[in-house]
Amino acid sequence: MKKREKEFIVRILKAEWVAHDVRRFKVEKPDGFSFTPGQATDVSINKSEWISKKNPFTFTSLASDPNLEFTIKIYKERKGVTNALGSLKIGDELIIREPFGAIHYKGPGVFIAGGAGITPFIAILRQLQKENKLEGNTLIFSNKTEKDIILKSEFDRMKGLDVIYTLTRESNEKYEDEHIDQRFLQDHISDFTQNFYICGPIRLVGEVQHILRKLGAQSEAIVVET
Repeated sequence: MKKREKEFIVRILKAEWVAHDVRRFKVEKPDGFSFTPGQATDVSINKSEWISKKNPFTFTSLASDPNLEFTIKIYKERKGVTNALGSLKIGDELIIREPFGAIHYKGPGVFIAGGAGITPFIAILRQLQKENKLEGNTLIFSNKTEKDIILKSEFDRMKGLDVIYTLTRESNEKYEDEHIDQRFLQDHISDFTQNFYICGPIRLVGEVQHILRKLGAQSEAIVVET
């Protein structure tokens, strides 16, 4: 018999918009609950019409924080779980499960994120900041437009982190305006023997992995999540 997955009901303590389509939730942390920065959990809304629908979301809080945090892109046009999350309020409840995820920090390198693919990197970079270990790490963050950039001001304040923003559907002199392709990576990365962390749309992840290997990156140094 398959072992039933452990579930935890947690109350929303705070909900705020951090971008035009991104909402940050602070929720209760169950006693003894732990995770590794970069991990996610399957989340449901604790309401009858949503309780059976599970979506994976990454923890964006530090593992040592007293509460859990999720930073979630709200897709209003999909009329699914993320749309419903957009209307939740303080006191509403979520159901979370055991943590999982392939993204884990192996040492200094380049974080490459597309859109909401930034979320597994938030807790990792915050932890490195807390430990004063951001030096030697680079974040390449691709978005459609400036207003889509999640937590830009926070990344800009991370001392020691080299941040490169690129926009794919908007021309803005403050940012690069290219897709992350081979030329882009060669222009911005000089060492392809370091670690690489990739998360974003499936196509982006696949294409970037292929390019990195072509440019000399070792498969064991490439950590991906889609």
